[in-house]
Amino acid sequence: MKKCFIILAAMLCVAPAFGQQAPATPAATPQSPPPPTDIALNLKRQHATIRKNLAASAAKMAETDYGFRPQGVDPVVRTFGQFIVHVANANNSFCARALGEPAKAAVDEKATMTKAEYVKLLEDSLAVCDRAHESLTPSTAVEMLKVAGRNNTTVEIARANPLINNLAHNNEHYGNLVTYMRAKGLVPPSSEGQ
Repeated sequence: MKKCFIILAAMLCVAPAFGQQAPATPAATPQSPPPPTDIALNLKRQHATIRKNLAASAAKMAETDYGFRPQGVDPVVRTFGQFIVHVANANNSFCARALGEPAKAAVDEKATMTKAEYVKLLEDSLAVCDRAHESLTPSTAVEMLKVAGRNNTTVEIARANPLINNLAHNNEHYGNLVTYMRAKGLVPPSSEGQ
């Protein structure tokens, strides 16, 4: 009996502690959700980011290092300058396709150029992409275009498709540029200030 009394007394002492509630917090004021981001706006934002990183990379690399490729790699691996030309050619191709325009003639990746010429080539190609992204709306993003396909065929694609492919391509090769910049002791634009 004495044991029961002790257990009952302990329970009565502890019970109020479990019954206490945390102090009430003031009700949060309801906030409206942010507006939805449509596909066109999302692609524009992604383009603005990679555009800035590519242009800044081209500007940051020393002219003497445009011929740089990592030591010991096969000579078929592109130099920094060749990557800039490759990216510019792809920008012209993908973004002209989204605009429904013919692409500019591709520049030979192995052509010898000055840094100023590399930078201008890249900037001009990014301007084509700027136009393609600026003209994109949620409705035109899904608009079907007839474009040349493989083996002399015509295929239908959504206008946004080449822009999505271009963003993937640009980000892939920005990774190459980052590696080359790090090898030269430079901080890539996307890592500055971190």
